[in-house]
Amino acid sequence: MNDLSDIRRGAFAPGNSTDVAEALLMETGLRVDETRRRGRGAGINASGRFEALSRESEDDGWNVLEELAPFKTEVQIEKPRTIISRNESPDIPFDRSVNPYRGCEHGCIYCFARPTHAYMGLSPGLDFEARLFAKPDAPRLLERELAKPGYKVRPIALGTNTDPYQPIEREWRIMRQILEVLKAADHPVMIVTKSALVTRDIDLLAPMAEKGLVKVGLSVTTLDRKLARLLEPRAATPALRLEAIRDLSSAGIPTSVLVAPIIPALNDHEIERILESAKTAGASEASYVLLRLPLEVSPLFRDWLLRHYPDRYRHVMSLVRSMRGGKDYDADFTKRMKGAGPYAWQIGRRFDMAAKRLELNLTRRALNCDLFVPPLGMGVQLSLL
Repeated sequence: MNDLSDIRRGAFAPGNSTDVAEALLMETGLRVDETRRRGRGAGINASGRFEALSRESEDDGWNVLEELAPFKTEVQIEKPRTIISRNESPDIPFDRSVNPYRGCEHGCIYCFARPTHAYMGLSPGLDFEARLFAKPDAPRLLERELAKPGYKVRPIALGTNTDPYQPIEREWRIMRQILEVLKAADHPVMIVTKSALVTRDIDLLAPMAEKGLVKVGLSVTTLDRKLARLLEPRAATPALRLEAIRDLSSAGIPTSVLVAPIIPALNDHEIERILESAKTAGASEASYVLLRLPLEVSPLFRDWLLRHYPDRYRHVMSLVRSMRGGKDYDADFTKRMKGAGPYAWQIGRRFDMAAKRLELNLTRRALNCDLFVPPLGMGVQLSLL
């Protein structure tokens, strides 16, 4: 389908067609050929916002673009000095997190973490899902930071920025080593993922769950396998995520479902079905997040929407903006997760009613912070006393 031709022949209704045309004219010049990005979420790879120069590919008639190699996953080693990230955001239920990887091969088009790749001089588009960074020193750094005098125990969140169980974890196994450090120290941990690979670590998670040290949340965006493939091209299928919930809960590990993101006029009709399926699989808690489009995520998502659902572009973006004060995104702490306005209120009420009917969230399990024992592993500096 040629989107520009659709505009010229009036496939988009008058009134808002200017908005669509402007988006297309701005972004089609940056769009990467489909054969080079097969199996990826983003369609463009614009330069990061901190770069002095902006580059875009242009076919000069010599077929140079057709000869460029497809995007392949590349992993570089990152050597941070510390591994625990802190935050004071009032709308987030944790104050510290650990990220074993930077970038995410899952390629979720809506991922709010995409803009962080600009700090590496890379694009939040295709670079974010193809040019990844692994932190093999993370377990050693974690041991060292947990052993510091005066360290105060609070649950550590894993999977807050990029998925710790993304495909490259099968080879690098950094997430598993982090769990081994936390298990040895009896440190509480919260995990969020959309990968069935989490079940690999049940042998670590189950003993931690017996001590009240762990909770696992599975993100389920849709039950429609086709839509999931387009939104999250390299993530586990919806069926595998529900199976992971079943396996984890059967092993005695407290499990929740995160309906995220809710995209108006695209997957919001599935809220109740997702909650019902997760409850049947064994989830005991549930939460949701409205679609967030900060910084570079907005043009990436709009380009994706125009490629896959051009007939819904106007309607989806109109509803998104109605919940974000007329903008693509509102970063206000009181609104960024749930939105505002009548449509956002309706989504919230539907979610609350379905969760209540299914007896989800009857209790919110608090993790045990009283068992922590500072580690004495290889990463810990010994006292001189």
